[in-house]
Amino acid sequence: MLNSKSVLITGGTGSFGKQFVKTILQRYPDVKKVIIYSRDELKQFEIQQQYPRKEFPQLRFFIGDVRDQNRLTQACEGVDVIIHAAAIKQVDTAEYNPTECIRTNIDGAEHVIHAALQCGVRDVVALSTDKACAPINLYGATKLASDKLFAAANNIKGSRDIRFSVVRYGNVMGSRGSVIPFFMAKKKEGVLPITHKDMTRFNISLQDGVNMVMYALGNHLGGEIFIPKIPSYKILDVAKAVAPECEINVVGVRPGEKLHEEMITDTDSLNTIDLGRYYAILPSVSYTYSEEDYLQHHKAIKVPFGFKYDSGTNVEWETVEGLRELIKKHIDADFTV
Repeated sequence: MLNSKSVLITGGTGSFGKQFVKTILQRYPDVKKVIIYSRDELKQFEIQQQYPRKEFPQLRFFIGDVRDQNRLTQACEGVDVIIHAAAIKQVDTAEYNPTECIRTNIDGAEHVIHAALQCGVRDVVALSTDKACAPINLYGATKLASDKLFAAANNIKGSRDIRFSVVRYGNVMGSRGSVIPFFMAKKKEGVLPITHKDMTRFNISLQDGVNMVMYALGNHLGGEIFIPKIPSYKILDVAKAVAPECEINVVGVRPGEKLHEEMITDTDSLNTIDLGRYYAILPSVSYTYSEEDYLQHHKAIKVPFGFKYDSGTNVEWETVEGLRELIKKHIDADFTV
């Protein structure tokens, strides 16, 4: 799928970007070029040490910001595929710095779209978040706006052979700033701060997130939001899995935080398709295909009217012991309790 193609990853030095690069090099040894685009020169330097030029001549390292339209367009010359992973994603950071969040998450999305249209890119997949579903914080609201921009981009492509799509998923196990590494760091203090004892979250591994983007690249028609069928966990079970001996300190729900995360609302069910491994929310306005076309193409079915998908009413759950095994597999092979 990606052999002989040039791929650009915005936010390429983040947790997702690094795993995506690793996966491409393993699965597509004949990939023409992989451009790692980010504004952090230290992280760029660190990745370059991991992938020496002589051994990985297909890698390129571009210092740049998605806010900079000219630089981004320059980086996209000759590119076939864009994976858009750059974002300001910390909820409290976005609340305190709203304009910065808007410039990166919304203006940056628009810049990616214009660069792709200008440079003859064929496939664009943007990463979203469960917080974009019925958002109550600025980060979620900016990602919802970004999702809408990428969906609508398919209606302005004209005669260009290009498809824009989105993938949306929940908390990535072990990613920077996520709860499990936070609890592991707090473990030595003997007390774990928890916002609410009833809180739940979706759970997905970094590799499963990458696999989902690969699925989207191979199967998207443009404009849809792909959503994985993944388990939930209870925050108390995470605490028990990481540090059962620790005391629990309930600190209260933070501003802009939900008790349970959502990925499909009952209103979204009107446009939601069940693909088997994934769901797809179709765009509310599309001039490239009909709902019936989509169903026939994927041999899929519609979800029932009123269907919703949230972490609190999910049918699949992680157990304490299962979480410990996942921590060993995806975060720390030497993890013990």
